[in-house]
Amino acid sequence: MAKNFAAISQSIVTAIGGAGNVAAVTHCMTRLRFVLNDESAVDAATLKSITGVMGVVRNEKQCQVIIGNNVSQAYAEVLKLLPEGFSAASDAPVRNKITFRRIGAGILDALIGTMSPLIPAIIGGSMVKLLAMILDMTGVFEKGASTLVILNTIGDGAFFFLPVMVAASAAVKFKTNMSLAIAIAGILVHPAFIDLMAKAAQGQKVEFIGISVTAVKYTYTVIPALCMTWLLSYIEKWVDRITPVVTKNFLKPMLIMLIAAPIAIVLIGPLGIWIGTGISAVVYTVHSYLGWLSVAIMGAAWPLLVMTGMHRVFTPTIIQTIAETGKEGMVMPSEIGANLSLGGSSLAVAWRTKNPELRQTALAAAASAIVAGISEPALYGVALRLKRPLIACLISGFICGGIAGLGGLASHSMASPGLFTSVQFFDPSNPMTLVWVAGVMILAVVLSFVITLLLGFEDIPVETVTPKESKAAETTTPAPLPVAPNAARSH
Repeated sequence: MAKNFAAISQSIVTAIGGAGNVAAVTHCMTRLRFVLNDESAVDAATLKSITGVMGVVRNEKQCQVIIGNNVSQAYAEVLKLLPEGFSAASDAPVRNKITFRRIGAGILDALIGTMSPLIPAIIGGSMVKLLAMILDMTGVFEKGASTLVILNTIGDGAFFFLPVMVAASAAVKFKTNMSLAIAIAGILVHPAFIDLMAKAAQGQKVEFIGISVTAVKYTYTVIPALCMTWLLSYIEKWVDRITPVVTKNFLKPMLIMLIAAPIAIVLIGPLGIWIGTGISAVVYTVHSYLGWLSVAIMGAAWPLLVMTGMHRVFTPTIIQTIAETGKEGMVMPSEIGANLSLGGSSLAVAWRTKNPELRQTALAAAASAIVAGISEPALYGVALRLKRPLIACLISGFICGGIAGLGGLASHSMASPGLFTSVQFFDPSNPMTLVWVAGVMILAVVLSFVITLLLGFEDIPVETVTPKESKAAETTTPAPLPVAPNAARSH
């Protein structure tokens, strides 16, 4: 049944304190992300009870409202309710006492806020590269055919120019000049600069005004461009203060480029690479020591990471690992069990519940998780809402993650694992990977289905979910006052 997103959005905006309380709003694949002027103005109970809202996540800076796969429709309706000229993507300044916790939250917020808008391009590119791999493997085109080259180029575009995309997205996040951020990031992937870095990697001395330049490959990277754009936001403000008004049109952008670009090349770029490499090293050192157990633990923890938004922290690590080794064997395989378990658990709820609306929600959420690998509708609309199905998913995710680890499954892409994207785990040199991934997916659905039925759950009474329908029935067929209660109960 189609949802009335205009009404849903109106209810959401009212519950968060009205349009005047919205400092900024954006959205990711399933959530509306509000930055509010006054957090205390939010009516949390009303917000969670709105039909169409699957859940609410609040932190120090944001109020995130989970809508599901149709979040873009709700987002469009929300924008209509905000004042004309409202900058939807900007963030309101938040002044708080500096603590390690706030610093960590700020870094996480910057990373998630920058990467979330880029996920569609990354997933799209990943799937095109997988298509090219399948066509090459099946012999539809000859080796080296121009069609395959073009398909690979299409798929690789989002990754090769990832620093530029990150710079553009981060410029919105940090409220700095986007064209300057893109121009500086473009230097890092310029053919002449790439050639110079290749020579530096071979031992040739490369300097900029006497300062040695570290040999770094920036394509497929996230952290350098993110750090560079953050620094640019401060450089731009400083240069704006020192440049005379009559020279701002030409002197200001020139000075910004001359200051920011060399700092990016000499300092920020290499530092960002070292940070990214360090994070990857920690993650995969754990994997090398724990092996399949690390995949099992990640499979159980994944729904909890999604709930906090921390799952996006792994995006740069996955991209960099695939770029360097061609595959990723810890985080992505763990998602198979996590996503499909949420789908299987939702199917069990749909099977057992007596509530028609919950059944409809559970079936839609199960299809989203199993077919497309988008698990948030199942997580917020079913598992977290009913509690025990979430426990079933954690148990199933652990077991299936361990089996995926034992099978040595690894992803050649970073599309969210589901039925349609399972081909990303196929290794042409090992045809048994098809058997392993199929087995893990089937087991995840069946196991979570069975565990959910064994654990049971407290069903949502029909009366508490459909009061509007009851009132509509009473209005349509008026009854004498003494028999109205019986009529309502029979409905």
